Amino acid sequence: MLATPQKNCEPSANAQALGVSVPDAKNTDSLTATALLAAAALVPASASAITLSAPTVTLGNINNAKPASDAEAARFLQQAQFSSTQEEIADLRKNSYASWLARQFDTVQGQTGWSWLEARGYGKMDVNGYHGSTYPADFMLWSQLMSGPDMMRKRMALALSEQFVVAMTGDYFTWRSHAFAHYWDTLVRNAFGNFRQLLQDVTLHPAMGFYLNTKGSQKEDARTGRLPDENYAREVMQLFTIGLYQLNPDGTEKHDANGKPIETYTQSDVSNLARVFTGYDFDRSDGVRVLVTGQTWTVESRDFTRKPMAFDATKHSTLAATFLGVTIPANTSGPAALKTALDTLFNHPNVGPFFARQMIQRLVTSNPSAAYVGRVAAKFNNNGSGVRGDLRTVWSAILLDDEARGAQSLTNLRFGKLREPMLRLIQWARSFGVTSAAGSWKVFDTTSVDSKLGQSPLRAPSVFNYFRPGFIPPGTVMAAEKAPAPEFQLVNEITVGVYLNYMQGVIRYGISCPKPSVPEASYASAYVPDVIANYAQEQLLVTNAAALVAHLSLVLCAGQLSAATKSLIVNALNTTPVTPASTATLKLERIASAVLLVMASADYLIQK
Repeated sequence: MLATPQKNCEPSANAQALGVSVPDAKNTDSLTATALLAAAALVPASASAITLSAPTVTLGNINNAKPASDAEAARFLQQAQFSSTQEEIADLRKNSYASWLARQFDTVQGQTGWSWLEARGYGKMDVNGYHGSTYPADFMLWSQLMSGPDMMRKRMALALSEQFVVAMTGDYFTWRSHAFAHYWDTLVRNAFGNFRQLLQDVTLHPAMGFYLNTKGSQKEDARTGRLPDENYAREVMQLFTIGLYQLNPDGTEKHDANGKPIETYTQSDVSNLARVFTGYDFDRSDGVRVLVTGQTWTVESRDFTRKPMAFDATKHSTLAATFLGVTIPANTSGPAALKTALDTLFNHPNVGPFFARQMIQRLVTSNPSAAYVGRVAAKFNNNGSGVRGDLRTVWSAILLDDEARGAQSLTNLRFGKLREPMLRLIQWARSFGVTSAAGSWKVFDTTSVDSKLGQSPLRAPSVFNYFRPGFIPPGTVMAAEKAPAPEFQLVNEITVGVYLNYMQGVIRYGISCPKPSVPEASYASAYVPDVIANYAQEQLLVTNAAALVAHLSLVLCAGQLSAATKSLIVNALNTTPVTPASTATLKLERIASAVLLVMASADYLIQK
C-alpha cells in the first residue's frame, strides 16, 4: 500500500502501483501542457475536437427547495463551505437551502485569530522573537480553516482574501502575525456584512496600509518632488472594486464605436485619488514601547495591529481631488475625503458585476454565464429592500442560482472549476475530523512548489493573488474558446507531481511538526505527527472497497466519481485484500490509498 513520505518529492512506487498517475516532478517534459490539463479533466484528452457550449439556464424558484439526494446536498455544501460529511449532509437534508443559509448567517463568530494568538502565548516578548515572525499566523490560519465552527463564514472570508489581497510574504514590520490575524478577523467579521463597510475596514487596516503603501503616504512637497504614493489608489480600483474596463450589468465589457473596451479610469484618476489616502499611519497612540529580549532597543506594543490606521492632518494633501467624475474640494478634511472616495467607488456601476463574477469563480464555476453574473450583480445592487452591497444576499444569489444548483451544469463542459490546492487540504481536514493533538496546529507555510501545495492562505506572491481571474491556459481548447480557468495558473508538470507526493504523506501519516507541545517553531527538533485525521467512518467500510469508494465519492466529490473511475480505484484497492482480521495498519493503508486515489482523480479535481 502507501509508503512512508518521500523525500525530495520522489514519486512513490507504491502509489504508482495502485494506479495513481504520478508525473516525474524533476522532468518538465513528462507531460505536455495539453495532456496535463486533460489529466486534470477540465476537458477530455480529445479536447481539440470539442466545442465548449455556453450554459443554457432556465432560472427557477429553488429558494425553498430541499436537496433531493445526498449528492445534491454534498454539492451545495462543497460550494458553500469546506466539506460535506455524512453528518453535514443529513443536517442539510432536514432543511431547505434557504433556511440552512439563514442559520449560517445567524451563527455567532467563533474565536478570533487575534485571540488565538494571544491564548497560545504569541503576544509575549521573549527569546522566541514572535514580534518578528509570521509562522504564528500560519498556525492560526490553519487552525481557523481546518477546525472550529462558522465554517461558511470562514469559506467566504477565504474567498474575500483572494480579492482583497494582503500577503505575509515579503512584508516586514513588528507584530506581523498579529496584524495578519486581525486582517483575517476583519474579513471573517465582514463576510456576512456589507461591502461598503468591508471596503472601509480593508482600506484602513494596518496590514493593507503596509502592503500597499498607504501607511506613511504623505502630501505632495514641491521642494523635494515628493508625491502621494499611488499604489493603493490604483489597486483599490483595478483589483478591489471596478476593474480595468467599464462593464454592462451582466459583467460583459462595454465597447466604444471602434469596438474597443472602455477604460474605467485614467492615470489622472489614480494620481488624484492617491491624495485621499495621505496622512495615515499605524495607530501607536498607546505610547507603549516593549524592550526586545536580549537587545537594547524597543518596539511598539502589538495593540496597533487591531486598530484602524490613525490620521494625521498635517501630512494629508489639501489639494482638490478629481476622479471618476467626482471632485473632492480643496481643504476637505481627511475623514470626509475618505468617505466621499469610498462612497464613489462603492456606488460605481461596475462593482456589482465585477465582484459577482469573481466570487462566483471562487465558489462555483470559472465560466459563469453573463446571465448568472447579471442576476448576482442585481442582488448586489439591491437586496430587495433597497440595500446595496448586502453580502448575505450576494452569497445566497450565488449559491441558489440554477447554474449552481441545476443538474444541467454537471454535463456542461464549460461549467466547473479546478479545486485550489489549499482548498483540497482544508477539505481533507474537515472531511475526516482532523485534530491537533497538542492544540498547536503547527502547519507551516505551504507555498513551496517543490515540496508542498504551491499555495497557502494570506501568502500570495503579489496583490494579483495566485492567479488572475481572466487566466486562460495556453495551448488548450479553453484558449481557443477564450474560456478562463484561473486556478490552472498554478498547474504545471511539477506541481501535479508534488501535490500527489505531499498529499500521499499527509493522508496516511498526518502533518508532522517539531515539538507540537510548545508554541515556538523549534525548527531544529525532530518532527512528529500532530495534525491527524480520524477515519472512524471509513473504518466501518474498509473491508468493502466498493462501499468505501462510494462513500468517498459522496463526501469528497458530491457523488461525481464516474463509474470508470470508481472501477479503477476499487480494482486497485482489491489487489491487496483486507478482511476483518487484517491488521490495523493494513486497514489504515487501504483507507489512505482510497482517499489519495479519489483526490488524485480528474472527477475530484474539477468541482462541479
